Amino acid sequence: MKLSKISILTSLAILGPVSTLAAEEQILEPVVVTGEKVDDDITNSFKTPELLINVPQSLSVITSEQIKDQSFQGLTDVIQYTPGVSTGQGEGHRDQITIRGQNTTSAFFIDGVRDDAQYFRPVYNIDRVEVLRGPSALAFGRGGVGGVINRVTKKPIYDEQFTDLSAGIDGFGSGSLSIDGNIDIGEDQGLRINGFYESLKNHRDVFEGDRFAFNPTFSKELTDDTSILVSYEHVNDDRGVDRGVPSLRGRPLSGFPDTFFGDPDINTSTFDSNVFKVQVDHLISSNWSVNGSLLYGDYDKTYRNLFPAGFNDVDNTVTLDGYNDVITRENLLGQVNLVGELETGALRHTLLLGVDFGQQDSFSSRRDANFALSDDDQLEFAFSDPLVIPAFDFPVFNRDRVTEVATQSFFIQDQIDIGEHFIVVAGARYDRFDIDVVVNDLNIDIADRPLLLSRVDEEISPRLGLIYKPQENISFYASYNKSFLPRSGERFLTLTPNQAALAPEEFTNKEVGFKWDIARGFSLSTALFELERDSGTTIAPNDPGNSILISSVTQGLELQLNGNLTDQWSMILGYSYLDANEDGRIVNGAADNRTLAQVPENMFTVWSRYDVNNKLGFGAGLIYQSAQFANIDNAVELPSFTRVDAAVYYSLNKQTGIQLNIENLFDTEYFPAAHNNNNITTGEPINARVTISRRF
Repeated sequence: MKLSKISILTSLAILGPVSTLAAEEQILEPVVVTGEKVDDDITNSFKTPELLINVPQSLSVITSEQIKDQSFQGLTDVIQYTPGVSTGQGEGHRDQITIRGQNTTSAFFIDGVRDDAQYFRPVYNIDRVEVLRGPSALAFGRGGVGGVINRVTKKPIYDEQFTDLSAGIDGFGSGSLSIDGNIDIGEDQGLRINGFYESLKNHRDVFEGDRFAFNPTFSKELTDDTSILVSYEHVNDDRGVDRGVPSLRGRPLSGFPDTFFGDPDINTSTFDSNVFKVQVDHLISSNWSVNGSLLYGDYDKTYRNLFPAGFNDVDNTVTLDGYNDVITRENLLGQVNLVGELETGALRHTLLLGVDFGQQDSFSSRRDANFALSDDDQLEFAFSDPLVIPAFDFPVFNRDRVTEVATQSFFIQDQIDIGEHFIVVAGARYDRFDIDVVVNDLNIDIADRPLLLSRVDEEISPRLGLIYKPQENISFYASYNKSFLPRSGERFLTLTPNQAALAPEEFTNKEVGFKWDIARGFSLSTALFELERDSGTTIAPNDPGNSILISSVTQGLELQLNGNLTDQWSMILGYSYLDANEDGRIVNGAADNRTLAQVPENMFTVWSRYDVNNKLGFGAGLIYQSAQFANIDNAVELPSFTRVDAAVYYSLNKQTGIQLNIENLFDTEYFPAAHNNNNITTGEPINARVTISRRF
């Protein structure tokens, strides 16, 4: 007898407190529901509970145990070992990734709700991270055009009480403290409190900072069929803004991995957020359930920076640029999902009907730097280490923007089981995106300031998948997905009079793949795909002040092997091949397509842990990236690199463990990421981190 998806639905962590019945087990372990087991991995990212083998799309699940094994503190660290995804610099103050050739700073979700802010996300309160590759508009709406990252938070566990404490320090002097407390407060209710503090230091000459986060979560079963979860999260992040080193003759500047190309008193970022969430789940019947969530977020951010804009070794000079930004945002985001099961003849249906809505109000202000010697926002001056920067300030007004965005979405999906071997997934999402912007910009004639811009976009995003299962643990699939991105961009900052006249960019993903659950907790998956971007915006080759419309195509292969080979030996292995290029660029009457920026053609990662006994374990990992271009002009290339990591684990007793993680074991010089041709991140040299953990 197969377990009802509605029964599974009530046990999933993403849907709130009823998931506490599953306790604090990895997603790879069985989920206990009314005496029956779910023997395979489950995801609810697509708003219906489904085994990963039945999802017609490439995805990775990174568990909290994997995060702990590698001693990761931030989200971009976590996704290093997943295929098809590379991390960007984020201008030194935010998460930025590239998925299947599409660069993004906003494809981030938490418990299935958009996490629409610019910051470095900690992982102290995360149960697992789900990396979905390819457009997923039906579940997530606009954006997420190359894929999305969904964090699933830790929830209260009923009838249990424990406290996990962890403290760590590394060779650069960076340290962290975290607490995870589950409090038994009575029958059918629970409280989970997660907290985190980290002092920030690295190999760079003057980088430092600290961040703090706090996340209490309360859950309660109101009736046998209804439960509620309420959570609050506060994040504060104060750090230096480091935009790396410039380039020289088409390569990153070598020999200065620690040199700070900025002013430590100026290059600072302050981020503060307060986020409230409510989730309610109700079991209507044995075949129908409804769940809803509401998120309110308040975000404040200020960042100032000087950054390299060029280097001349003949004259021994460096060019700096700079600006000061202030951003505030309020988000009110809600969603309601109705999930049901029914049969029509020999066909079994899992229906999803849903509504999403949102209101986002933002203010952003930019002031350019002004150097006294040049009376401009850029200055070329004599290079020294450390830099001696001539006088400057930030008096020059550049732009102010007030933005209001309203979204309404409706979606429907039917998953049809046809006999024992075929599954069809078909659905569509309607999105309405309203944006109003008041712009005060130096590039606008003073007589026209302030300028009011408005645009309304209405888009339909289809999803279609076909799955063939010759046996229960093997699936072959083909899928077609479509998504869109409004011309205002991910941060609502790029809407201009010209852009306001253009339809949204469209993204189409065609994919075939294979999934095999080789053994319990051990799986193999592969995917071949083509992702087309229609009318992407890029810089005109002969006129840097203007943009032109160019499409792009990314074709690729992804492979991943994940799980436990034996009771003592686990492995995560990933490989991706990405061929990502413009499509349609014409220069002097001939096709002249360029390679997309920050997309390594080949990426290979592997992490393995072997436990010698119940006391001692060892871990080792490798990350390889082939060469990649820093910018779309293909003028600067980041060389390929191989980094090796290692770890040792030792249990002092059942409650206390200690681990040593070594990153970049062979002290390789490498440049993992960039923001543009002259903002290139230098990889950290060999570094050791010691962590001690105890459960009370």
